Amino acid sequence: MGISQPSRRSLLTALSAGAAIAVAAPALTACGGDGSGSGKVTIEWLDIATTEPSKTIYPEIAAAYEAAHPNVDIQLTNMENDAFKAKMTAVTASGDLPDIFVTWGGGVLKQRIDAGLVKPVDDSAFLDGFMPVALQPYQFDGKTYAVPYDMGMVGFWYNKDHFEKAGIAEPPATWAQFLDAVRKLKTAGITPIALAGKDKWPGHYYWAYLALRLAGPDGVKQAAEAQNFGTPPFVQAGQKLKELIDLDPFQQGFQGAAYDAPGGQAATMGAGKAGMELMGQWAPVVQKDASGQDLGDALGFFPFPAVEGGPGKVTDVFGGGNGHALGKDAPPEALDFLKFLMNKENEARLVSSGAFMPVVKGAESAIEDANRKQVAGMLNGATGFQLYLDQAFPPAVGQEVNDGVAQLMGGQATPQQVAQSITEAAEKA
Repeated sequence: MGISQPSRRSLLTALSAGAAIAVAAPALTACGGDGSGSGKVTIEWLDIATTEPSKTIYPEIAAAYEAAHPNVDIQLTNMENDAFKAKMTAVTASGDLPDIFVTWGGGVLKQRIDAGLVKPVDDSAFLDGFMPVALQPYQFDGKTYAVPYDMGMVGFWYNKDHFEKAGIAEPPATWAQFLDAVRKLKTAGITPIALAGKDKWPGHYYWAYLALRLAGPDGVKQAAEAQNFGTPPFVQAGQKLKELIDLDPFQQGFQGAAYDAPGGQAATMGAGKAGMELMGQWAPVVQKDASGQDLGDALGFFPFPAVEGGPGKVTDVFGGGNGHALGKDAPPEALDFLKFLMNKENEARLVSSGAFMPVVKGAESAIEDANRKQVAGMLNGATGFQLYLDQAFPPAVGQEVNDGVAQLMGGQATPQQVAQSITEAAEKA
């Protein structure tokens, strides 16, 4: 998601000098060209770095690589999350993927792999430097098809000052307590939740987490394999979500709000105009970038609550990683650049920027921010892990999850209809 979608401190002390991932990119002899006979190699890089700090850091890293490799020209294009997905759908249909592109792994990446459009990362020494959990979303049939640059989970980011004003003593641990907290925030005159209804993917987090709690990780997997989301846990997920929707918890105009645009979800939360938002580990940085404000110590984090009656545990985590994959025709320099992007110096810079969680073995020990420590601890202690549903499932199914949940939130579909429409999309896929 984005966003990709998506508080770090220096990792320099946490990464050993001998880590394979930290090896700087050596000079390469150009293997490809631009067709002019000049020996110039062009690398097309499609990303979602539309917000700070990556909006600034990525071009600077690319420029540093180009300075060390005069024969390489890196053409970086950044697109907003949904626009990126639409672009990737189009280039996938054409069979002409960029040399480097962002991926969240799962069924969407697998579809491109099966079509022969993605090149595996065949460098075991490089891959050995990453935490195994960070590689999992990109591994199929014993091969790795992308290099992670971030790994985390979705949870509730909340404004402690608003909670105190509303008389909420501690973060809610159950769904019933969560709904009660929403009511208390409304009574106190505070918008309970910021949501980007226009983008759809932030809304799917609610239904997905409820389904994970009600079905458990195994139940979600079984439903995907059986192509059947019409069973009680998934209908109940919609019913539970409707309990929230009926409380009118979101900011005015949420259905037209984008995630990181002015006046959108992140800006609303960052400006202190909402009590909480359900978002990934990148949320604090995007809040600050979108609103120009910083909640600082007033910002807290809590996991998605337990749901009464379901086998899912509060320690079952929903989220995912962000990675970069290689198109089938990517020149050797593209992989070499990824090694440079993820070397020790650049990994430290990315993580210390506050926008990325570490993906290198042992690097999590360097985290100092309390909220980030909590996220890292929950990931390390997770009893189950579920990738974003709009990425875990085939593209048509993931899109139907997003569309169906958006219709439910807009009062245009019932919980039963949402479950049925996802089932129908799965059967066709």
